[in-house]
Amino acid sequence: MESDSQTPTFKEKNISAPSGPRQNLAISAYRQLKHDIIRGCYAPGQKLLMTHLKEHYGASTGPLREALSQLVADRLVVAISQRGYRVAPMSLAELNDIYDARAQLEGLILRLAIERGNDDWEATVLATAHLLAKVTDINTPDDLLEIWDQRHKAFHTAIASGCNSPHLLQMRNTLFDQVERYRHLWLQETVMSPQALELKRQEHSALVDVILARDTAQAGTLMRDHLMTPVPIITRVLKARGIE
Repeated sequence: MESDSQTPTFKEKNISAPSGPRQNLAISAYRQLKHDIIRGCYAPGQKLLMTHLKEHYGASTGPLREALSQLVADRLVVAISQRGYRVAPMSLAELNDIYDARAQLEGLILRLAIERGNDDWEATVLATAHLLAKVTDINTPDDLLEIWDQRHKAFHTAIASGCNSPHLLQMRNTLFDQVERYRHLWLQETVMSPQALELKRQEHSALVDVILARDTAQAGTLMRDHLMTPVPIITRVLKARGIE
């Protein structure tokens, strides 16, 4: 989820295609279409016409169907019997459920990370926090959003990695994929203003302090508050768009 590597992710390797050019096309289509759905290029419930997808993403029907099947598994796309595919709907109920589930799982992972993380883990958390705090001198809002988001994901991934549980981390990745479409509405709304950046910097700094102090209870409280911050803003955006 949060890696910028070109190596296929766990999910991408599961795209059911033979190795070689066709698989590469399916993975490329999956990445691009997923990115565009998360970024709101397609509206919730919008039909994904194969003719448009083939022209826009430069892939044939086979790789696109494989990409769409994986996006159905990601719950970003819905398959309609004999009628193709649509972008998955969005709702306030799903928003609240996904964010609560993410906060619950992240709390468990954080507790384990504090208990199990070693000195190298602490150093990685500090390094990613430092890089995140330095995202200030970016030319455009779009660049700022993309770079801050990448570094923010790297920071939280570094914290979670200390749990040393590949299965929990895979569950975390899956849940984050489902959160990200909602979360991007919050990022677009705040446009990473100086005030928003400073508030997040303070939250991250406080979180690092309690993590390094190995204060499990306080870290859990701060993490939940931090993760749930976007929910009221996203709720307002969805209601303004007539989504209940």
